[in-house]
Amino acid sequence: MMDKKVRDLINQQINKEFYSAYLYLDFSNYFEERGLDGFANWYYIQAQEERDHAMLFYQYLQNNNERVTLEAIAKPDRVLDSDMSVLKAGLEHEEYVTSLINDIYAAAYEVKDFRAMQFLDWFVKEQGEEEENANDLITKMELFGSDPKSLYMLNSELKARVYAAPSLVL
Repeated sequence: MMDKKVRDLINQQINKEFYSAYLYLDFSNYFEERGLDGFANWYYIQAQEERDHAMLFYQYLQNNNERVTLEAIAKPDRVLDSDMSVLKAGLEHEEYVTSLINDIYAAAYEVKDFRAMQFLDWFVKEQGEEEENANDLITKMELFGSDPKSLYMLNSELKARVYAAPSLVL
């Protein structure tokens, strides 16, 4: 039987991951309205990833005969007033999610739940990649975003991104 605190944190994480998907869909909408379909695509794929992350946590609880508790998903409340503010909000959100994953890991470590720790290892690595990607996007926007031709090229690069489902074995 799973430790109550670990189970509760994982249930909360399901909600946070679905919220992340909502947030990134909101970002995608912002860029679509701006005519930056590549940026919109990038965040649309981010939303798909977050949804799948939620489902991995969901499946993990089910595989361990634990009850999944679904709660209401909050509406994104960010004011999206510039391209850069959206990108920085994305990085800030990924840093927040990293802290949540770390909290679950710490709780699992405290009760010596090695199975949960092994499961969470993938998410720890994934969050490192997510933060790096968000930082890279900010750097590219700082370098090229003020030049229309460069912004067009960056948008085209982001438009080429395709979705690859996570390959985590539960």
